[in-house]
Amino acid sequence: MKTIFDVLNEAERAYSSKTALIFKDEQISFKELQVRVHKTANSLRSAGIKKGDKIAFYLPNSPEYVYAYLACFCLGAVGVPLDYMLKTEELETCIGHSEAKLLLAQDRKGVDLAAVKSALPTLEQIILVNSEREDWPQLVDLCREASAEFVAETIVETDPALIMYTSGTTGKPKGILLNVRHLHGSPEAMEHFVDLSDKDVKLAAIPFSHIGGFIYIQNCIFFGISLVIMERFNPFEFLEKVTRYHVTCFHIVPPMYNALLTLKEIDRFDLSSLRWVVVFGAPSSPEILERFHKYCPNAKLLNGWGMTETTPPNTVTPMDSDNIKSVGKSAPNCEIKIFDDADKEVPVGEIGEIVIRGWVIMDEYYKDPEETARLKRNGWLYTGDLGRFDSDGFLYIVGRKKEMIKVGGQIVYAPEVESVFYKHPQVVEVAAIGVPDGMKGEVVKAFVVLKGEEEVSPEDLRYFAREHLANFKVPQSVEIRPELPKNRTGKIDKSALKSSDLVSK
Repeated sequence: MKTIFDVLNEAERAYSSKTALIFKDEQISFKELQVRVHKTANSLRSAGIKKGDKIAFYLPNSPEYVYAYLACFCLGAVGVPLDYMLKTEELETCIGHSEAKLLLAQDRKGVDLAAVKSALPTLEQIILVNSEREDWPQLVDLCREASAEFVAETIVETDPALIMYTSGTTGKPKGILLNVRHLHGSPEAMEHFVDLSDKDVKLAAIPFSHIGGFIYIQNCIFFGISLVIMERFNPFEFLEKVTRYHVTCFHIVPPMYNALLTLKEIDRFDLSSLRWVVVFGAPSSPEILERFHKYCPNAKLLNGWGMTETTPPNTVTPMDSDNIKSVGKSAPNCEIKIFDDADKEVPVGEIGEIVIRGWVIMDEYYKDPEETARLKRNGWLYTGDLGRFDSDGFLYIVGRKKEMIKVGGQIVYAPEVESVFYKHPQVVEVAAIGVPDGMKGEVVKAFVVLKGEEEVSPEDLRYFAREHLANFKVPQSVEIRPELPKNRTGKIDKSALKSSDLVSK
């Protein structure tokens, strides 16, 4: 098996002078990328990092994030990417749980790195990135003195490579442990699903701390693409970069598409360079993709599904299919089935829990054998997603098990309600939840964000829903809000909506 060190060096030999990364108008060739990764790895080695040590990253999207990831893999160390929106206490929780020895960090207002350091005896040092502080070493200074020649560690496919924390870090940390072989899962799946080549330009706006962002880095070195990096997502800037750099493909989550579609200036951008665009973060409404498609008619629309625990993507719409109501068909490196509550496979067309097996499944939830045993059973990972297969093998996501709403004993799936609201021309975003009801146990409530171009009342929206849904599925109430809360991966935070709804009563 090739290591990341091997893949990086092969990319340099094949594409030496070609642009690998573009960030704030700086263009970095594959040769420069290799040199900077080697210098970063040598700097970390000089700082005492050995194979198996954990290195935490607390950075916005940047070339330095790419160097940190790749240098970590060259050293045989374990990367611990942390969302740049985490606050001091959350940082302490994740870094302490992972037992990271070193933290690569960029200063952020309101975050006390000194407090993090003093609270964690296992955190031996902090190295600053793009900072003017003088109390800790600067990565740029260390790299200036480091050699561009790197002697790789001996690495095997079962060695640990990443601990990725899910968006919920306020309670018990959930760190997903992936090994060296898992680093090949996404590139193998992408090679099966799409036609990426060194002619492609991709635009990364998803945080690199998220598995969806990390896939962009893998695409760059495995396929020789040019990668345009955004420090953070901004819809106007996103479309400007698509136009400026002739971006050919990207994958983003549904709220990002919604943000793009609300831009009044969207018509002024030339999106004709796009070959295909993907929506991840299922379940999602095909209406979102179809609305966006009118601005990039040359692009193929693709829908996909996967989890950090399963080295995504695990399903994607086949390139010869237009069935974007489905999340596509399975990659060859995994097997997917639908089980009932008795762990038995259900017939085609019936809804059950999506289970998946194969070498792409995570090793474990780090230091949490109970949770690992609960979700990894008999060789299968129980995803918590509900879905069904059709007779042609297409997978459809119905929702999360915890999103089932039981109205008077009848089951309502929140995404089904949401997809109807997305058909309304004035609806930008919607989230459906179950709220307690004395008579029915639960009823549906919808939170809606409108375009604001014309007056639409909650009762107008309920009337619209009644035209498309059975009575028990129609929301008992609709609350119009200026925006909906999002978690750190850009998805609507329904737990926050439930909490705010209880407080308001």
